[in-house]
Amino acid sequence: MRFFELQDRARAESLRLVLLFALAVAGTVAGVHVALAALFWILDLVTPLALGVPRGFLAINVGVTLMLVLGGWWIEASNLRARGGAERLARRIGAREARPSVSAAEQRLCNIVDEVCIAAHMPRPLAMVVPRAEAINAFAAGWDEHDAVLAVTEGALDELTRDELQGLVAHECSHIHEGDTRLNMQLAGMVTGLELVWRFGEAMRERGGPLVLLGSAVMAMGSFGWWAGRWLQAAVSRQREFLADARAVQWTRSRDGLGGVLRKALTQRTEGVRGRAWPVAAQHLMLVGDAAARGGWLDSHPPLEERIRRVYGHPMPGLPLTPPARAA
Repeated sequence: MRFFELQDRARAESLRLVLLFALAVAGTVAGVHVALAALFWILDLVTPLALGVPRGFLAINVGVTLMLVLGGWWIEASNLRARGGAERLARRIGAREARPSVSAAEQRLCNIVDEVCIAAHMPRPLAMVVPRAEAINAFAAGWDEHDAVLAVTEGALDELTRDELQGLVAHECSHIHEGDTRLNMQLAGMVTGLELVWRFGEAMRERGGPLVLLGSAVMAMGSFGWWAGRWLQAAVSRQREFLADARAVQWTRSRDGLGGVLRKALTQRTEGVRGRAWPVAAQHLMLVGDAAARGGWLDSHPPLEERIRRVYGHPMPGLPLTPPARAA
């Protein structure tokens, strides 16, 4: 696997998509103003009253729209930016702190987290476990490296060998090291802000009278911005998954580590092993995305088959599920 080349490609594609996201936000702001200005112009033509464009029309439109977008971003991002926010998020998802003194598997997890962080020259995140979750999965959360958590499911501890668990941990540590968790939260906040534009237009339209037309115009542009934001957020998330896969192979110097994780996850999916129903807000954090993901434009994760092909350079079948303890 040419991991450095794949990392550079994923970073360049991510930057392009983030710039497009900024353009989508700017386009939504400009579109709201243009739509409302066009509406006033049409009303002047079809009604005997010369309404004209109110004074400060541009400043009001741009200011209110930006306030909604940035306000939504601030609300969403501040939850994780707060000290300890990552741990609170992980506990809401169902994770608890690892107990190395009680479980040999969790002791192994903590040892691997220490090893990967030393190799990556990064602070150690808080190791956590999601109990009673049979499917192989994991997630990382945190605004920065100094307030981050890394959680794996109980199924991953049971099914993966030490090398595979090391590849999984390296993948999640890459998300923390590269700032992917912070980037995802920022983009999610912007999408929430764009949704607020739509809701603001809906509230205007419900008041009736002339506000029906104004609200409809705002809703149309808010809907455009929201869908564009969701598409770009998902596209960025898919590129960051490719980047984390390449980084994991670089740090572990083994494609069979992470590759084995993805191949066993593929087998679980084929055999119908049901994973936990993760909250929608946490879907983009997971190592393995929704089982329904098949390369759609709103999927936060690439298809497992594509990730496996990139790791190995060619397609590979799933691996049998043989827990290390049972194999021994």
